[in-house]
Amino acid sequence: MAPLHPPQPDPSQPGPSKVAPSLSQRLGDKVPDFRLPNLAGTPVRLQDKLGEARGVVIVFWSGLCSHCQRYDSWLGGFPTRYPLLGLLVVASRQNEDATSIARIADQRDLSFPILIDGDRSVARSFYVQQTPRSFLVDGQGKLLYRGAIDNFKYPRDPDYEPLLEAAIEDFFAGKPIRRPETPSFGCPIESTYYQA
Repeated sequence: MAPLHPPQPDPSQPGPSKVAPSLSQRLGDKVPDFRLPNLAGTPVRLQDKLGEARGVVIVFWSGLCSHCQRYDSWLGGFPTRYPLLGLLVVASRQNEDATSIARIADQRDLSFPILIDGDRSVARSFYVQQTPRSFLVDGQGKLLYRGAIDNFKYPRDPDYEPLLEAAIEDFFAGKPIRRPETPSFGCPIESTYYQA
């Protein structure tokens, strides 16, 4: 007779598209490690990226979200502007898979690396509810900033605030992050309206 509840994998170890468990996410705490496939299907692990850079920016993103599309060129130019930081763009929106994201990346000529969080487990572990949402972590994986990339104004606007870039500046200067948390806005990752 088969057991009523099949054995569960060890939750302390991230699987192919899983994350280490977390009950909360506080600034200054380590973020959960994760491993996700890129568009070529190659697994990419956060911990490995942390070992290669001074820190990592993680952006939860969607190919269908118009708010995210606004940052395509900004994300594409990120490695040139910040060569000491890693960049992980995580596609976590409901009903987006590697095929649809690859098609969008090709149509928009996207040059930044995109990871696929098909079951949204990584987004959940970071408490992400909409895209875009960004996180800055130091080389030890400690959360330094979470929130919006900017205040959703264009750089030519006198009220423009580059929120994530200001946090990166503070980090590189060895200063405390002036605004370590900002509200973000955008498209929901899960919605009853998008059910398949």
